[in-house]
Amino acid sequence: MTYPERFSNLPEYAFPRLRSLLDAHAPGGEPIAMTIGEPQHPFPAWVGEVLVDSVAGFAKYPPNEGGPELLASISGWIARRYGVSVSEDRIMALNGTREGLFNACIALCPETKNGKQPVVLTPNPFYQVYAVAALTVGAEPVYVPATRETGFLPDYASVPAEVLDRTAILYICSPSNPQGAIATRDYWADLIRLAEKHDFKIFADECYSEIYRDTPPPGALQVAQELGADPERVVIFHSLSKRSNLPGLRSGFVAGGLESLRRIRQLRAYAGAPLPLPLQRVAERVWADEDHVIENRRLYVEKFDIADQVFAEIDGCAAPQAGFFLWLPVEDGEAAALKLWTETGVRVLPGAYLSRTAGGTNPGAGFIRVAMVAPKEEMQRGLIRLRDCLYP
Repeated sequence: MTYPERFSNLPEYAFPRLRSLLDAHAPGGEPIAMTIGEPQHPFPAWVGEVLVDSVAGFAKYPPNEGGPELLASISGWIARRYGVSVSEDRIMALNGTREGLFNACIALCPETKNGKQPVVLTPNPFYQVYAVAALTVGAEPVYVPATRETGFLPDYASVPAEVLDRTAILYICSPSNPQGAIATRDYWADLIRLAEKHDFKIFADECYSEIYRDTPPPGALQVAQELGADPERVVIFHSLSKRSNLPGLRSGFVAGGLESLRRIRQLRAYAGAPLPLPLQRVAERVWADEDHVIENRRLYVEKFDIADQVFAEIDGCAAPQAGFFLWLPVEDGEAAALKLWTETGVRVLPGAYLSRTAGGTNPGAGFIRVAMVAPKEEMQRGLIRLRDCLYP
């Protein structure tokens, strides 16, 4: 049996690569895992009650796009958070945003763009599903570096015009994973104008939007409305995993223009897995509640402050503007991760595992990603060990 050639050059996924790098070596101290971005703060105490009260829903097939109550709850949250009115037929509930980020590319990427192979632009480093989605639809993924020099956001305007004219979809994550950079209103406005000039869609991955220091990050739909842009130009993706510490709920949403959502919903009807009704009831309640989100953000701000204190004397190692990762500069990410594990027991992810070599360089090679999700005392111990090992 042969397999599609376009997948032959895919690197192994980040975490199996990390196990291959570290697991043959004994930890040099009590292990502290700072690799996976799995939130560990408490989720709302009433989640279990809602789930129990709704358990009979497991006996029914759920609506493919999400029930009307859930879609109304999501629509209400978008209005409160961004001041944008999005009707329920422009929203679809997701079984986690990775599903949406992948399937939206299948639903919305044309087979050709201006008579040529379409391009999907992605930041570099990036969430790996972006590239796999591009390859799945036969598009050419083009990796645009997001470096310190570009404010850790990709400079899409620097992409050659002939590539932009072939571009069908552009992925952008704000706040960014792994660097925690925030797209400003001006950044969004410039990006939307670029999309209108070259006629492509923006897929805005905003899953970290509710974890920030003080000022809420602006959203893509928010700025698109301010500009009076075509509603089909921007598709946004959100999740309860980070906002509400419910990664196992596998609940998020996609929202955008009416035609975009019609196509995404149509694909879901044939190939998707809708969220079970009891989980929809939980998500409906969680999107409607903001108190737990405020408390969650307070806990992360405490962690930002701890990281700032631990790395106060180390240039380039301050906590980010948003999100919950540290993106720390090192000479070589793999060597640093191995040294840290074998000498201290702290486990981190080499930055190169989140990026691709393009133009002869890998923009993640000189970094490690450190997840600030553990309880703050454990996180502080891990950061102190890391600092003393890698930045003596």
